[in-house]
Amino acid sequence: MAGLTIAPGQTKIGWIGTGVMGSSMCGHLIDKGFSATVYTRSKEKAKALLDKGATWADSPKAVAEASDVIFAIVGFPNDVREVFLGDDGALAGSKSGNVLVDMTTSEPSLAVEISEAAKAKGVHSVDAPVSGGDVGAKEARLSIMIGGDKEVVDALQPCWEAMGKTIVHQGSAGAGQHTKMVNQTLISSMMIGVCEALLYGYKAGLDLETVMKSVSTGAAGSWSLSNLGPRIMANNFDPGFFVEHFIKDMGIALAESRKMGLSMPGLALAEQLYQSVKAKGWGKNGTHALMLALAEMSGVDWTKR
Repeated sequence: MAGLTIAPGQTKIGWIGTGVMGSSMCGHLIDKGFSATVYTRSKEKAKALLDKGATWADSPKAVAEASDVIFAIVGFPNDVREVFLGDDGALAGSKSGNVLVDMTTSEPSLAVEISEAAKAKGVHSVDAPVSGGDVGAKEARLSIMIGGDKEVVDALQPCWEAMGKTIVHQGSAGAGQHTKMVNQTLISSMMIGVCEALLYGYKAGLDLETVMKSVSTGAAGSWSLSNLGPRIMANNFDPGFFVEHFIKDMGIALAESRKMGLSMPGLALAEQLYQSVKAKGWGKNGTHALMLALAEMSGVDWTKR
């Protein structure tokens, strides 16, 4: 690990997963001068990066073979396992000294497993889930929560700074993922409050834009209210973060809480409400689509109000 240097024009990066957030994140690294090799299940989703000069690879293994630092942001823990530990995964294509960086929100135990498998091959591993959604990814102001060896994390600073504004090393392998579970637990109940409050205001006959002027900057203010409230009012439920991925995250948090002997009734309620959102066919919408389900419970067709 001594002498690990990561810098634009010198370090070759690999990127796996070019979805709602991944494409912007990798794009920022390219803009900073890093050469990139990319892979995603649908090559069409990588077009913007290929147009920026990225090179296409046919598998995560091929990405690693062409790279020094390999990032991934995919969907679910089984996807993480496949792209890092599968027969055609990034670890299989890595050489000693490479760095694997998982930016997916995934299981803390899987982060530890990847770290141990990587060490056995002389490869470094970091778990670095993010918060900030599509807007944070586009504007390079994500919050990045990092678990792994401090010297490796510090060496990656040029990469973190290209993608985020709040960059915090939380501890050893898995600590980044545990911190993201804290984040998702906070958001889960917050989104209930945002949606119920706007629903109340609407039924009370208030002008919601005017209401927002009073409540968004006081003690009730939050990122979710300021950023997703306007989308809810505009009936824009496009995903900054998918409902189905949020359900996955809450499931991980609930499983981890059970291991720790914790009772988490608020999180459990939020998870059940979001299950109803998915059951109604809105799993590919953004997390603020919770409003559609809550409004329906009260006999309100939010989109036709």
